[in-house]
Amino acid sequence: MLAALFVTATCTAAAPAARQNPLLVPSTLPFGAPPFNLIKDSDYQPAIDFAIAKERRDVDAIANDSAAPTFDNTIVALEKAGRLLNSVTATFFNVESANTDDTMEKVAAVEAPRLAALNDAIYLNHKLYARVAALYAKRASLKLDPESLQLLRVDYQQFAHAGANLPPAKQAKLRAINERLATLVTTFQQKLLKGTAAGALLVTKKSQLAGLSATSIANAAHEAATHGHPGEWMIPLQNTTQQPALSSLSDRATRRALFEHSWNRTERGDANDERDTIATIAYLRAQKAHLLGYPDYAAYKLTDQMAKTPATVQRFLSQLIAPTRAAAASEAAEIQAMIRKDGQHFTLTPYDWNYYADQVRKAKYDFDANQVKPYFALNTVLEKGLFYAANQLYGITLKERHDIPVYQKDVRVFEVYDKNGSPLALMYFDFFKRDNKQGGAWMSTFTDESKLFGTKPVVYNVENIPKPAPGQPALLTPGEVSGMFHEFGHALNAFFATQEYASLAGTNTARDFVEYPSQFNEHWAFYPKVLRHYAFNYKTGAPIPQALVNKIEASSKFNQGYDFGELLSADELDMAWHSLPASAPKQNADTFETHALAAAGVNFPSVPPRYRSTYFQHIWSNGYAAGYYAYTWTAMLDDDTYQWFLDHGGLTRANGQRFRDMILAKGHSEDYATMFRAFYGSDPKVGPLLQDLGLK
Repeated sequence: MLAALFVTATCTAAAPAARQNPLLVPSTLPFGAPPFNLIKDSDYQPAIDFAIAKERRDVDAIANDSAAPTFDNTIVALEKAGRLLNSVTATFFNVESANTDDTMEKVAAVEAPRLAALNDAIYLNHKLYARVAALYAKRASLKLDPESLQLLRVDYQQFAHAGANLPPAKQAKLRAINERLATLVTTFQQKLLKGTAAGALLVTKKSQLAGLSATSIANAAHEAATHGHPGEWMIPLQNTTQQPALSSLSDRATRRALFEHSWNRTERGDANDERDTIATIAYLRAQKAHLLGYPDYAAYKLTDQMAKTPATVQRFLSQLIAPTRAAAASEAAEIQAMIRKDGQHFTLTPYDWNYYADQVRKAKYDFDANQVKPYFALNTVLEKGLFYAANQLYGITLKERHDIPVYQKDVRVFEVYDKNGSPLALMYFDFFKRDNKQGGAWMSTFTDESKLFGTKPVVYNVENIPKPAPGQPALLTPGEVSGMFHEFGHALNAFFATQEYASLAGTNTARDFVEYPSQFNEHWAFYPKVLRHYAFNYKTGAPIPQALVNKIEASSKFNQGYDFGELLSADELDMAWHSLPASAPKQNADTFETHALAAAGVNFPSVPPRYRSTYFQHIWSNGYAAGYYAYTWTAMLDDDTYQWFLDHGGLTRANGQRFRDMILAKGHSEDYATMFRAFYGSDPKVGPLLQDLGLK
C-alpha cells in the first residue's frame, strides 16, 4: 500500500528520501485547496489507485460488519468512505478537463474503467444493499432528522437504481456494460478535444476575414502564429454548432467553410470520427436500462429528476415547439428579405443566418453587438458586475488572493466572505480558451461544504473566452457576459450550502434542478442597477449610453425563434437517442439524427441543433444523457422566479436572502418540487418563459 502513497525518487548512491504524494496528505493551504505547486502529473494515477483501494476496504468493512445496521455504522460510514477518492478525482478531472496533456489523457483512459468497477463494487454489493435496505424499511422508527432521512432515502434509491437487487448473472452483465461505457465515454472526450482543435479554420488571406473587428483579426493572427502558421489567420472552434465569427464574416465562402469545419469536426472519417462511438454508447445504455427493468435509458435516468418521467418532459417540450417554429419562420422571412436587399439571390442557409440576422438587428434596432464590447471588459464585468450583484443580493464580497497555487498561469483565485465578514469559500476562475481545454463552460468543486467533515466550499468556474492578443483587454460579447453570470450562479449554489452531508450539498442536485440557480443568475447581468455599475468604456471610462442600453433591451428578444429552436432541437435529439429500446439495433448516427429531428417536429428550416450528435458532449460524457432538456426546464423555473423577484421589488437583499435560504442553501436536502412550491407559491408555469423569450 505504501507504494501508492509515495513516489520514490530514482535510486542513486545517495538517493533522497521518498516524496509524499501531495494528493494523499491533507493540504495545508487555506480551505484545504489543492497544492498545485506540488502536484505532478505522475502523482495522479498512484493517488487514484490508492484511494480506490482504500474505499474498497472501507466499503467491505461496512458490508461485513457483524453489528446490526445503524444509520451511523452504515449510512454515515458510507459517506466517510468516499471522502479521499472524491478529493483526488475532483482535482484530477478538473485539470484533465481544463488543462490536459498526453499523460493525463492516458491516466483518464486507465482509470475510467477502474472507477466504474469501484462504483459497481459498492452499488452491486448484496451485503451492503441488505444493510441499507433494512434501514430504509424501518426508516419511520429511526427518528432521524429530515436531512439524515433524506440521505437514507437517496442512498437506498441509488442502490436500487444501480441494480443492487439484480441476480448475480445480470449483475455480471451489468458490470461488463458499465466498464465498456466508461471506456467509451473517455474515448469520446479525447476524440472530441482533438477533433475540435483540428477543426480550426486556417485562412491565408486577410481579406477572407472581412467583417471581423481589428481585435478579432489580431487574435486570429496570434492563434495562427501560436500553432506554427505565422502570416496566416486561424479561427478556433467553440463547442456549439454555430460559431461567433459567423455573425460578422462578410465573405460567404469563409462562412461556409467555418460552419462546415464545425458541423463535420467529428465526422471526417479520421481517427477523431465519433459516429461509431456514440452509436455504441446509445446501444449499451439501452441494454443497461433493460437489465434494470426500464423500457429505455430515458425512463431509467429520469426517476430521480424533478420531471420524473419522459412523458412529463415531452409534454413540457410540446408546449414550446409550435410557438418556436412560428417565430423561426417569421425570422427566416425577414432574413431572406435582407439577403435580397443586399443584392444576393441565394436561399438562406444555417451559415448565413447569424450574419444576416445581425443585419436585420441593425436595421430594426440600429444595434451592432460590437458597439457594446468596449463596455464589457472582462475584469470590470467580473468585479463591478458579477461580484456587485452578488453583494447586493446576498451580502457576500470577494477579494483576490495571489498566494494560492493554480494549475495554469491564467487562473485567478478569490476568497469569498459572507455578509458578516466570515470566510465562506474559495473561488477559482479559468476564463480563457486553450487547445487542451474542453469546449464550453462549467462549474464544479474541489471540495464541497460539509458539517460532518468541517469543510467549506472550494469552487471553480471554467469558461472558453478567446484570449486577447498580448497587451489587449478581453472584451466580451453580451453572451459571454451572460455566461459568466450563469457559471457564477452555480458557484453561489455551492457557497451557500448548509448541509451535514457533502453528497446532499450545493450543486449535488438533479440535472433538471442544478441549472435553475445558474440560469436565474443570468437575469442580473443586464439588470439596470447592475449594468450601470460595470458597463464603462475601457478606453475612456465613459458609462454605456442609455440609448445603447435601450437598444440592447429592445433587441433582447430578437432571433429567439432561432436561438430557442437550436436548444429545442438539441433537447429532442437527446431524448430520441435515449428513448431507444434494447431491441433496437445500433444506429447509423447520421440517418438517426435526421429522422429524430423530423419526427419530433424540430427540424426547423435553416436552424441546426445547438450540438450535432457527434459533438454533443453534454449527453455523451458530461452526465446530461436524457437530461439536456434540463436547460429548458430550469429556464421555466428561473423565469418564474425572476418574475417573483420583479413582483416583490427586484434586486434587494431581502429577496436575495429569501432565495438563498429557500433554494440556494438547500442542495438536495428536500424534494425539488416541494422546495420550489414553497418559494414560488405554486407549481412552475410555462407562461413567464414564453414571455421572456418573446414567443407569447
